[in-house]
Amino acid sequence: MSKPILATLLLMLQDEGLLSVDDPVEKYLPEFKGLKTADGKPAKVTIRHLLTHTSGMCEITSDQARDCKTLASVIPLYVAKPVGFTPGSKWVYCQSGINTGGRIAEAVTGEPLEKLLKRRLFDPLGMKDTTFYLTEKQLPRLTKSYTRTDKGDLEVTDIRFLNGKSPTSLDRFPAPNGGLFSTASDYARFCQMVLRGGELDGRRYLKPETVKLMTTIQTAGLKTGFTDGNGWGLGWCVVREPQGITAMLSPGTFGHGGAYGTQAWIDPGTKRISILMVQRANFPNSDASEVRRGFQEAASGAFSNLKSKSHRSIRGVLPVHPR
Repeated sequence: MSKPILATLLLMLQDEGLLSVDDPVEKYLPEFKGLKTADGKPAKVTIRHLLTHTSGMCEITSDQARDCKTLASVIPLYVAKPVGFTPGSKWVYCQSGINTGGRIAEAVTGEPLEKLLKRRLFDPLGMKDTTFYLTEKQLPRLTKSYTRTDKGDLEVTDIRFLNGKSPTSLDRFPAPNGGLFSTASDYARFCQMVLRGGELDGRRYLKPETVKLMTTIQTAGLKTGFTDGNGWGLGWCVVREPQGITAMLSPGTFGHGGAYGTQAWIDPGTKRISILMVQRANFPNSDASEVRRGFQEAASGAFSNLKSKSHRSIRGVLPVHPR
C-alpha cells in the first residue's frame, strides 16, 4: 500500500506548482525521450499514465533490481525496454511506473525519496513507524511473513522486495511501488488525512479539489483492477459499481491492496476507514480474498453495533469520523 502514499506526494508537488500530472515524464527524466513502442515509434508517457497504470512500461527482473542502489539507477533499465502498448490505451498494473514517479519527485525537489516522504508526510502526520529502512530498534517488532504450502500449512518466508537484504539495509533503492514498512495506526493517520480532504490536526497537506481529483476515476471506461466494477484514480483503486467483494462498499470508495494481503479502503459515503494488516506472501488475489471479505463483513457489523450502541474502539477496526 505504498503506492497511494507516492501518489499523494506527487499531488502535493502539483499543488505547489512544481509539476503537473499531465506533464510528459521526459520533462523531468530525459532518459524517457528515447522510450519506444514495440514497433519503434516514440512512446510519450505522462505522470498521469504512471499513476493510473496505463503507461505500458515493462518491468525489470529481481536480479536487476537487486543491483540497483538508487531510484536514479533503475530508470535506465526501465527505458531500455519498449512499452507494451500505446500509453493510455490499456490498464496493466505497473510497478516500474510507480517507481518512476518516485524518481520524478526526487528530480523535482533534489531530495532523496525516503527523506522527502519523512519530511513532508510521515513526520508531520506522526507516522513514526513508516519507513523504507527499519532501525535496529524497530527490527525486533517486524512481523514474520508467511507462505501457504501445497499441504495447507504456513511457513515463514522472506520478504520478497528486500531481494535477500536486511530490512535495515540502506543498500537498496526506496521502492514506492511496495517498499514501505508501516503499522495499522500509522496508515490510519494517512487515510484519515485523505478522508478529511487533505487536512488533519489543523495542517493542510492537499487541496480538497486535489484529493477529489486523486480519488476520482481517471481511466474512463478501461477495465481496471483485480476485481470487477472498479476504475482507477491517481494512485488509488476506485469502486465504480459495488459488486461481489465490494458490494458492501459505497460507490466512490477508494483504496488499495498490498502484495502480502494488506488492504486499506476509505468510504467517503459512510466516513469509514478499514485497514487490514496481513503478512502472507502467496495470496492468489488479495483484493478478492476471503480474508478481505470476512474482514469487511466483520467491520461492517461492528460499525453497525457502534452506531446503535456506543462509540467504543474495536480491535482491528478503525472508526474514523471527520472532526
